[in-house]
Amino acid sequence: MKAAILHRPRDLRVEDARDPTPEPGEVVVRVVAAGLCGTDHEIWSGGRPVAYPRVMGHELVGRVESVAPGVTEVRPGDPVVVEPNYSCGRCRLCREGNRNLCLSRITIGINVDGGFAELVRVPARCCRPTSASADRDALLLAEPLAVVVRAVNRGKPERGESTAIVGAGSLGLLALQVLRARGARVMVVSRSRRRSALPAELGAETTHATVDGPLADAARRFSGREGVDLVVETAGTPEAVTHALELVRPGGRVVLIGLPHEPTPVSFFSVVRREVTITGSMIYQDEFPEALRLVEEGAVRTGPLITHRFSLDRIGVAFTAHTD
Repeated sequence: MKAAILHRPRDLRVEDARDPTPEPGEVVVRVVAAGLCGTDHEIWSGGRPVAYPRVMGHELVGRVESVAPGVTEVRPGDPVVVEPNYSCGRCRLCREGNRNLCLSRITIGINVDGGFAELVRVPARCCRPTSASADRDALLLAEPLAVVVRAVNRGKPERGESTAIVGAGSLGLLALQVLRARGARVMVVSRSRRRSALPAELGAETTHATVDGPLADAARRFSGREGVDLVVETAGTPEAVTHALELVRPGGRVVLIGLPHEPTPVSFFSVVRREVTITGSMIYQDEFPEALRLVEEGAVRTGPLITHRFSLDRIGVAFTAHTD
């Protein structure tokens, strides 16, 4: 088979590799499509070290090529979406139901080889069967959508509530659609005005660029009160956390998805004085089926979030396009 193998930062080569063979409890999937997201770019550029050589790619759809003896979850030929995170299943966190917090959690394409290849070996329990007629592009973002579904669930939105999304990237645009499906009113906040068209197309009632004036004023105008009821932060920067706290009303909720790696200054006096609830949300537990349902029912559109398409042989160009 062919695989895009990262030998060191920015040294990505499409090479011949040995076809994988499924071990007990595993299957081999023939990759139909794989998404390239910010995490892949961070690994490619060296910002997130991995063990080299590594085949990246954790957002993938395909068909089951072969299965190990005893595997009954799927059969050869089944179309599947791969859930790329899996836990040990044995530690106390896993036994408590917090498998997303497992300290031994493995991510396909990061800790083990992933989907930037013609074939990939994965645990059978990571394969989510789909219908043969399902749109592969629509299903390609099921993994980040599951991340968003969990975050929105943790925010507990109610129909008619005012909400804000901080960040107009893929996660933000998915969160916008999930909140709209729950009946919430949504404002999208981004760093620049050039990201206003797509949020409006996907259901945002209003957009606000941080260069356009104080966020607290924008939140009051949109909500008709002291701020919005719920903020979902998706940008993953210290500034985004600050923006979220500026948008939320007293007694409101903030859900953080973005994983800022830099120190984040937070005025905890304001958090306490206003009784703001801050909740972290880490990937997903059992939200994959809901994510697939939202896509299949058309409640969430993923197609507009896919900006380019490349063959495996041109994956180097794909990373350059992502940089641009």
